[in-house]
Amino acid sequence: MSTQRKIHVAVLYGGRSGEHEVSLQSAASVLRNLDPDRFVAIPVAIDKEGRWHPGDVSRIDKGARQLPVFRDEPQFVLPPNPSQREGTELIPIERPSGHALGLPVPTIDVVFPVLHGTFCEDGTLQGLLELADVPYVGCGVLASAIGMDKEVAKRLAELAGIPVVPYRTVHGRTYAKQAASLPDEIARTLGYPCFVKPSGSGSSVGVHKVKKPEDLDAAIRDALRFDRKVLIEQAIDAREIEVAVLENSDPSGEPLCSIAGEINPRHEFYSYQAKYLDENGAALLIPAPISDEQLREVQKWSALAFSTLECEGMARVDFFLDRKSGRFYFNEVNTIPGFTSISMYPKLWAATGIDYQALLSRLIDLALRRGKEKKALIHDFQSI
Repeated sequence: MSTQRKIHVAVLYGGRSGEHEVSLQSAASVLRNLDPDRFVAIPVAIDKEGRWHPGDVSRIDKGARQLPVFRDEPQFVLPPNPSQREGTELIPIERPSGHALGLPVPTIDVVFPVLHGTFCEDGTLQGLLELADVPYVGCGVLASAIGMDKEVAKRLAELAGIPVVPYRTVHGRTYAKQAASLPDEIARTLGYPCFVKPSGSGSSVGVHKVKKPEDLDAAIRDALRFDRKVLIEQAIDAREIEVAVLENSDPSGEPLCSIAGEINPRHEFYSYQAKYLDENGAALLIPAPISDEQLREVQKWSALAFSTLECEGMARVDFFLDRKSGRFYFNEVNTIPGFTSISMYPKLWAATGIDYQALLSRLIDLALRRGKEKKALIHDFQSI
């Protein structure tokens, strides 16, 4: 019998974002599907104030639709300096009374971030994990930041030759000067209806379909509540096609692309309500009813977007398929895609031949490999 130590995986979820509740659902699915023969799961909840609360996995109902936030549990923090020991120990914070915590200290080998939105998948959390020298699943700081900023992602995709829908950017600090003239300008350049969305938000939070000029201002002001930069996109009669991309286990190999899926919203568009609150809000068509030629094309664009935006580990790349022209348009890349039981990313890989448990194991193995590669880098010129 093997005595090899199991890998301690901190499943990090919750977070300070408008997608906090979505994360609780994704994390429940991840925790339920981790291979118990290889991994020890350590659930670590981040509450809406940014406090970290590790929990006892044995107290969690494995059939629960979402994980708890352990608000009654003591707080821990990630050590600011890399540990030379096997694994990284979270540091307990003393209670307000000054009484030291007499609790076991969680030791982690790798972090699986299952968080969505700002302060979670935008590079900020990844930067913290880099400082602590802890391996983590998914994209690094650069790709996470780019993926979260839809405008920058579109700009880079376009430079790589990937088609994008025409759009206009509005910044909160200058919007007041543009507010009066912008509705007419949009009518001339993009037309109505158009979509207004925060550049750095996800799960369709703050997204509006604007059908007439007089409704544009209210939509922009609402989107500016979630981000300081807003996109106004031309609306096209399109189908929503998604591809799951996985880093190749062969470092020299091309990114792996799943079969394509299609989102068929039963709401006017794929809103937050349709994604997470209404069980019948959208039909997920796997495989997407597209031709073999179209599948090869969208997989080509997906792999190119993954590489262009410097993605690692995983990403879901979303496209519009124009019903009239048959052209694909890059929409966005999700660097921490949803992992709920009904989420497209794990369902696409399951349909392609990699089941949920195997997918999680591959992602963790990739994270550990990247962690070893980073540790081998030289940061002190005196040691050369």
